[in-house]
Amino acid sequence: MNLHTVFAQSDLVGKAVAILLLLMSVASWVVILSRLWMLRRAGGDVMRGVAAFWQAPTLEEAAARVGGVDRTGLVSPLIAATQASAAGTLAATGQREQQLTRALRDALHAVMGRLTFGQVLLATVGSTAPFVGLLGTVWGIYHALTGIAVTNQISIDKVAGPVGEALIMTAAGLAVAIPAVLAYNWFGRTVGRIEAELEGFARDLRELLAHG
Repeated sequence: MNLHTVFAQSDLVGKAVAILLLLMSVASWVVILSRLWMLRRAGGDVMRGVAAFWQAPTLEEAAARVGGVDRTGLVSPLIAATQASAAGTLAATGQREQQLTRALRDALHAVMGRLTFGQVLLATVGSTAPFVGLLGTVWGIYHALTGIAVTNQISIDKVAGPVGEALIMTAAGLAVAIPAVLAYNWFGRTVGRIEAELEGFARDLRELLAHG
């Protein structure tokens, strides 16, 4: 019995569960591969960008140097936020330190939004895929019992397809969930390290511009 046969023997509910698991798997792997590529570059870019900033003689030169090494665009937005003009608005009121805090906080939130993009999807897939697979399992067993009840006899050909469908759905649910959970945990640790580095840089940058 192959997957095509199992899918062909399943009813509308079984097919819907299988398609849903497939879509969840494709979506999670797209996020995993794209985030893996970005985060592997982001860690090095942040370190190089911060180092380039502090080695520059002036703020303008620092912004130019950071722009040359910050390929993922995580450090440059923080510097740009401190140079943006908000004259004539409430954002321009208050002390300079308050204005910098507000601008850097907004820029940091935007940067973190880019870093954590897809995390919600991975968490959702990791937590729901086993239950979706369990639904397919329960429905496959129900399908098998219904076939037995209709024929009033127990035979391999009547229960093999639905039981095989049920077992495959269980394995499929786990196969979809496990990579999503592992990726979510690894990405979370990586993003946490990058976030700590960016927060430290934002704090130092605020102190430099407010009191330097």
